[in-house]
Amino acid sequence: MTDSRRAPARRAAAEAPRAEAGSHLGPIPISATGILIAVALIGSLAYLVYAITVRDATQIPLLASGAVVLGIVFAAIAVVGARATWRSSVRGRDARAFAHAIVGGVAALAAAGCFAAAIILFLLRQTSLG
Repeated sequence: MTDSRRAPARRAAAEAPRAEAGSHLGPIPISATGILIAVALIGSLAYLVYAITVRDATQIPLLASGAVVLGIVFAAIAVVGARATWRSSVRGRDARAFAHAIVGGVAALAAAGCFAAAIILFLLRQTSLG
C-alpha cells in the first residue's frame, strides 16, 4: 500500500532548482575547459593576425599552420557544445540545449572551413615551390 500524499512533495523536491557549485560569471559557469578554450581561441586568432602581417616567403606556411590550430580550437568548441547539448537536454532545458547545438554546429562548420583553408594553403605552398 502506498501513500499518495507524499508523491507531490517528492515531485516538488525533484523539480526544485538546484544550486550549481563552482564559480559563475553571471549565468555562465566558469570551468577550466572553458578558460583553456578561450585562451586557445584568442592565441590562435592572434597568431593568425600575425601571420597575415608577415610579408616574406614564410607567410603561406604560417597561415596554413594558423588555420590548422584554429580548426583544432573550433573542433574542441564543437565537442564541448555537443556535450553541453546532451547535458542540457537530459536536464530538460530544451532552449538551452538548442542554443548549445547551434553554437556547436557553427563551431563545427568553422573548424571544417579552417581545415579546408589549411589544405588549400598547403597545396598552394607546394605548387609555388616547384
